Amino acid sequence: MKPIRYPSSMKKIVTVIGARPQFIKAAPVSRAFRDSGAIDEILVHTGQHYDGNMSAVFFDELEIPHPRYNLEVGSGTHAVQTGEIMKRLEPVLMEEMPDLLLIYGDTNSTVAGALTAAKLHIPVAHVEAGLRSFNRLMPEEINRIVADQLSDLLFAPTSAAVANLTAEGITRGVHKTGDVMYDAALMFAEKARTQSAVLSRHGLAEKKYALATIHRAENTDDCGRLRAILAALCDIHRDLPVVLPLHPRTKKMAESFGIDNLLDEITCIEPVGFLDMVALESSAGLIVTDSGGVQKEAYFHKVPCVTVRDQTEWVETVKAGWNVLASPEELRREATAAMHGDGLQRKPIDEYGTGNSARQISSIVSAW
Repeated sequence: MKPIRYPSSMKKIVTVIGARPQFIKAAPVSRAFRDSGAIDEILVHTGQHYDGNMSAVFFDELEIPHPRYNLEVGSGTHAVQTGEIMKRLEPVLMEEMPDLLLIYGDTNSTVAGALTAAKLHIPVAHVEAGLRSFNRLMPEEINRIVADQLSDLLFAPTSAAVANLTAEGITRGVHKTGDVMYDAALMFAEKARTQSAVLSRHGLAEKKYALATIHRAENTDDCGRLRAILAALCDIHRDLPVVLPLHPRTKKMAESFGIDNLLDEITCIEPVGFLDMVALESSAGLIVTDSGGVQKEAYFHKVPCVTVRDQTEWVETVKAGWNVLASPEELRREATAAMHGDGLQRKPIDEYGTGNSARQISSIVSAW
């Protein structure tokens, strides 16, 4: 495809996305770019999430233009996936030669985009810059650090994120913008309420179930951890029905470890689209997750959350009492406490902005 030539006054942006959380974050920013009239955005989908329920449906529900390029990298080890994205993205960037490459979050698509652009001397902008779990055993932590080091514009969602960047010697190009996920929550909450039928489809009653999402490698690729998590979910299920949209990785690893029988004791459903996920989150009585985005969405919908991780990059949710970190062995106890509000003083969080983060990012990019 031949690149389209634009007036010199219009910025040409290539946005690299590849996973469901990135599609959600891109929705309000992409809309702000279109509304600005000063930015032409070219979407590149790496294909890191390639299942239809985990990819294509999101573009329709989130009203995002379908990507001009799909790299179709599929699954693989971290090195294979990152390398394939770089190999397939490089000719796209050489053809398009954008003014800026935009990346989101902390996936292999994020770090591959940053590395490829930096080597072509294309400036990089990173949405969700400065987040740190301080656990370098997590591949996402490595991706965050590398992406931030290579970025020219760093859109930090919170004061803590700005402080993390400062501690690493990164101060130039840093902007505190609030959280684009909050923008997305405000944009689509009403649409989810009126258009999603996921609760009736699965016979769920408002606030009478727990929603679980488990997909991170630290939990799924360790047999002991995954067994303990699933066993805890089975225990919780006896008091509060547990609904688990089953990630392909979680299903695959449970089967390979021979513990997939535990999945039969809870309500497992296929991965859901964005609007169904918003409906499930907002109506849940409890959320159990290892996802960064779902932790925040739980707060947005004022649902208590237990995060099955040793650290979180979203420390504000813990400090405000909406989120509790738990090991697999602690999960059952912490879930019970969260359901009953034992000892928790839940406070509002001001750090995430007022829903205008995407417009701020668009204005900064336009003026940059």
